[in-house]
Amino acid sequence: MSNQAAEAAPLHIALVGNPNCGKTSLFNRLTGARQKVANYAGVTVERKEGWFRLPSGRAVRLLDLPGAYSLNATSPDEAITRDVCFGRMPGEARPDQIVCVVDATNLRLHLRFVLELAQLGIPMMVSLNMMDAAARRGIRIDREALQKKLGIPVVETVAVKKDGANGLLAALDSELPLIPPRLPENTDVHAAVNALLAAAVSVPRRTAETDDRLDRWVLDPVWGVVILVATMFLMFQAVFAWAAPVQNLIEEGVKALGGLFTAQMPDGMLRSLLVDGIIAGVGSVLVFLPQILLLFFFIICLEESGYLPRAAFLLDRFMLAAGLSGRAFIPLLSSFACAVPGIMATRSIQHPRDRLLTIMVAPLMTCSARLPVYALLIGAFIPERAVLGYFSLRGLVLFGLYFLGVVSGLLVTWLVKRFGSGDKDHALLLELPSWRLPHPRDVAIGLAERASIFLKRVGGIILALSILIWFLSSYPAPPADWQHTAIEYSFAGRIGHAMQVVFAPLGFNWQICVALIPGLAAREVAVSALATVYAVGGSGGHDAAAAQLAPLIAAQWSFGTGLALLIWYVYAPQCFSTLAVMRRETGTWRTVGIALVYLFGLAYAGAFIAYRVGNLLA
Repeated sequence: MSNQAAEAAPLHIALVGNPNCGKTSLFNRLTGARQKVANYAGVTVERKEGWFRLPSGRAVRLLDLPGAYSLNATSPDEAITRDVCFGRMPGEARPDQIVCVVDATNLRLHLRFVLELAQLGIPMMVSLNMMDAAARRGIRIDREALQKKLGIPVVETVAVKKDGANGLLAALDSELPLIPPRLPENTDVHAAVNALLAAAVSVPRRTAETDDRLDRWVLDPVWGVVILVATMFLMFQAVFAWAAPVQNLIEEGVKALGGLFTAQMPDGMLRSLLVDGIIAGVGSVLVFLPQILLLFFFIICLEESGYLPRAAFLLDRFMLAAGLSGRAFIPLLSSFACAVPGIMATRSIQHPRDRLLTIMVAPLMTCSARLPVYALLIGAFIPERAVLGYFSLRGLVLFGLYFLGVVSGLLVTWLVKRFGSGDKDHALLLELPSWRLPHPRDVAIGLAERASIFLKRVGGIILALSILIWFLSSYPAPPADWQHTAIEYSFAGRIGHAMQVVFAPLGFNWQICVALIPGLAAREVAVSALATVYAVGGSGGHDAAAAQLAPLIAAQWSFGTGLALLIWYVYAPQCFSTLAVMRRETGTWRTVGIALVYLFGLAYAGAFIAYRVGNLLA
């Protein structure tokens, strides 16, 4: 490593390319764990930034820009990529170099974007990614001929292999030529791409036999739907069945930790804070981390494999009848993990009405933050038994809650289409990428990012709210002649009793009302709030921590109350982050106000009906 290279100013490189080109896999390969995710100032489009060093020792700041098909932006995602490349993005300098990543198995589509970028006047190179997949298909690419025709460096990469980016690293260590390159003398872009393909690419007649065979089943109008439903069903069954052993370990660890502090510390305010506030509150949410990671595991694998665009294509006709396009499927599926990135993913939807409708119904998709609440209530009120000898009844109920959210969202969009402005429907234009196996490295990085986000919430907002609930549940202390539990005299008890007037028709007691308040900041905090409330005021005292919360509420609530609270959480928009990103994406509080009114209206009506039906069934 030369001292001169190591001391040089960091190189600012932007990774650009069409969606599904393997750009993010290459970003992960180059930067590893040295990356951070944030939003651009003033907008909610995600920016992914990482650092690495070239073989010479020079530091590189790498920016992974949103996927785009053209610099003539038709969506907010493409607008961000365009503005960064042109140096128009506030707070973001124009990149020193551009690396355009292309899918070597689909050059006809990707080379058009290369020709556009080549006119920017920025030093640039092309990364021929997925070269291993191209070789398996019999596609032969004359890299030198393509490089000569373009007049810019062209390197081969295989982002999923350990040494798959070595050629790119070596090329970045050399000076890139300045644009414009030697493009074919054509005014039509399509014709220029054809000339490049004719000069440098040889494609056998049958290059995608595996893709074709899989697509015949996956895209079939009947079998495709069966496969999709089976995939979703397996995902929700696994969330309960596979996570249980790890959950039990965490649960026992939390219980042992609480017991240790109880045994070693004298009774008093500090022990109550640690055991009843922090350990019981945070531990009751932490126990659901395995289920959340399993959910993300399935979503990441479906995305990496190329299945999600096919599911969107398959559902286009069905979603069109409900007032949406198939392109809304991916944002809505992302909302199962979290409505915030789901709403942000609507930037790829070009038509304003479709995008607005998708944003409005995204909160109805059951996000991972609801999973702790669902798991707690299902564990308390639904018996653990098999259905038809194979399926978990609890898993079926969980699947039903997710399904109810989806059906409700489609019903809302159908009503808007039926009684709305009557905008015309728009055809779906969508690239179907090649099938590929998800790479373990990318899956691991994605899971690590999600675990980090969840643990930061546990150590941040959930911890803070758990302490706040403990304080409200502990103070003021009751007078000596108080005849009821101490918590009923506290601030939390008074707030809960005041709210119960409104929520009594739903079967909600004052403890549930207390838990609804911090749930406005983050849904999963409702579990820690209940754990704190019952640990302080319940009959179990210090032992009523996360592991014993389910039997406590099962003994004290009716089945109708448990069912009503489940339905409440299907609809109620209890997440300030979702409302904030909805405001930033639409640019108006009017949309947020409409969403609040209709979602709380659905939640109240649904819980009211569920309470009465549940009591009849009990």
